[in-house]
Amino acid sequence: MQIILEGLSFAWKWLIDNILFINLLLSIGIVFFQRRDPKAVWTWLLALYFIPGFGILFYLLFGQDFHKNKMFQIKKLEDQMSSSIRGQEEIIRNFNHENMEDPLVRDYGDLIMYNLKTSGSVMTVYNEVDIFTDGEAKFEDLRNSLRQAQHFIHIQYYIIKNDELFDSIVPILIDRVRNGVEIRILYDGMGGRFMPKKRWEELKKAGIKVGVFFPALLGRLNLRVNYRNHRKIVVIDGTVGYVGGFNIGREYISRDPKFGYWRDTHLKITGDAVISLQIRFALDWNYAVRENLFQVPAYFDSPYRLGMVKSMQEEGKRLVAIQIVTSGPDTLDRQIRNNYLELFHKARKNIYIHTPYFVPDDAVLSALRIAARSGVDVRLMIPCKPDHPFVYWATYSYAGDLIEAGAKCYVYDNGFLHAKGVMVDGRVSSYGTANMDIRSFELNFEVNATIYDETITRQLEEEFRNDLYHCRQITKEVYNSRPFLIRLKEQGSRLLSPLL
Repeated sequence: MQIILEGLSFAWKWLIDNILFINLLLSIGIVFFQRRDPKAVWTWLLALYFIPGFGILFYLLFGQDFHKNKMFQIKKLEDQMSSSIRGQEEIIRNFNHENMEDPLVRDYGDLIMYNLKTSGSVMTVYNEVDIFTDGEAKFEDLRNSLRQAQHFIHIQYYIIKNDELFDSIVPILIDRVRNGVEIRILYDGMGGRFMPKKRWEELKKAGIKVGVFFPALLGRLNLRVNYRNHRKIVVIDGTVGYVGGFNIGREYISRDPKFGYWRDTHLKITGDAVISLQIRFALDWNYAVRENLFQVPAYFDSPYRLGMVKSMQEEGKRLVAIQIVTSGPDTLDRQIRNNYLELFHKARKNIYIHTPYFVPDDAVLSALRIAARSGVDVRLMIPCKPDHPFVYWATYSYAGDLIEAGAKCYVYDNGFLHAKGVMVDGRVSSYGTANMDIRSFELNFEVNATIYDETITRQLEEEFRNDLYHCRQITKEVYNSRPFLIRLKEQGSRLLSPLL
């Protein structure tokens, strides 16, 4: 121990003695060798020179991306080479939205084409959607679906905690695997860092396969902490899928006094769109575990799913058009962010936004301000309490910009708001894992369901309006009368917003 302490002391002394030279080298690298937004460049330079030593450590953990291309090279290759993706690209080339019968789909044909061409997001129409806004209800439904699994279960969450919620799921998984069901669980190395390794070993011994996306290299220290797989996907037998904001942890079922009631939004999709969730899971699993799931056609061409779709057609059920849109730092386009932008530009009546973090880039903020000043009813709903203080105060600052432009901003007071989604004109909605912030747009791996359906969108809008009963509005007068200390927190956090 004495030797370790002496080594750390020597390293710190060396860092202090050479800090100007190190800052100079890092500054040159940031300015001349990395393609960054100019605001992010200036923010990192300020961090390096105003908090020397700690600024370097902060940059090494959260700011460097010199290994980014190498880190994602294999993942890009897998994305391009999978036969399922090549098959979707054929659909893209033959897609002609002029022939679509649904006028709503025709009106958003350019957005549909963009999603197809940039991320291989095939639009499917044979789907049913259930909406969950309460964690207890969502996980009870999920447990029921897991009990009915016959072939495979694929589970992916950003956060999985070792508590009573996970305890309620594990026995079902063990029972299913004993009955011949293949089960895979994928979690993020950062989000799942507090799960005891022995718990995973128990699941592996039971026959459940476990994968970690960006595992920690040195105990709990993860040098790739800036890139997080924020997706939450469950696929059961290729027929039922879940996507949304709930992770696995007691706070998500409102059992953590710190947060109180947890208000979130999760979607259960039954039908063809599940294949897109399955492909996304397979790509992430292949990258993390090096097991090529595309070699097993049964994961993607479930006879039961095909029979279910045929039954939907024959019964003449009202079906929902959906595109599963994904984005991440391994892609050149910011697909989910650009989806939001296109929806904002197309809005004529209203834009409703649920988000726990509102730290937009200039383009998104400008689009919302223009919409508000053009007579569109823009409404933003954010939490009343922070789980990340800097992000919270930056959120409050950017909300002020919308209020000045004529938008309405509401603070949810009935616990913690974690829902992530957009509703436009009562016609199109996009819900999933992506927050309305720069981190979700550029650094996190995210997945959203873009829904072209008036009935589902209006259901989501109705949930938004119900939330208003538990909100207080931040009017222009209220915002302008905030205390000096809050203004100071806002400005400091906003200055750091490119790094948040």
